[in-house]
Amino acid sequence: MAAGQTIRLRLTIQDPVPGVAYSLQNKKSEAVGQVIAAGGPLSFDVPVRITPGPKFLGEFVRSEGPVRRFVYIAIGGQAGLAASPWSRRAKIDIHTLPTDLLEQALAGKILEARLPGRDKDGGPACATVRPLRAWRVVE
Repeated sequence: MAAGQTIRLRLTIQDPVPGVAYSLQNKKSEAVGQVIAAGGPLSFDVPVRITPGPKFLGEFVRSEGPVRRFVYIAIGGQAGLAASPWSRRAKIDIHTLPTDLLEQALAGKILEARLPGRDKDGGPACATVRPLRAWRVVE
């Protein structure tokens, strides 16, 4: 694995709450790429640098402890829509990506996680959000 090689991860929110703002959140907790949900799935492509280990790095990669790496999707107020009744973040783990999928991503493929859009309360899914099914190669 070459040092600093970049892959793309696609985070697709399957059923976002219509009228709510969603965005990626960078390391400075700034909303990047705000989109207002309109009724269909939303996708965010996230560039991630991988170094041997593998270690995950980049503008959107956050860490917790020595191993856990994740990406935040900001929702409502966190995504820059101050009038929203929600101010949440969805945390999507990336440190558990299987080696075979990482190898395909390093060869230029895009890896996708399909995520639930709604929480038990009917609002936007937040906290640690697990993919609806396993990560997969999409392109």
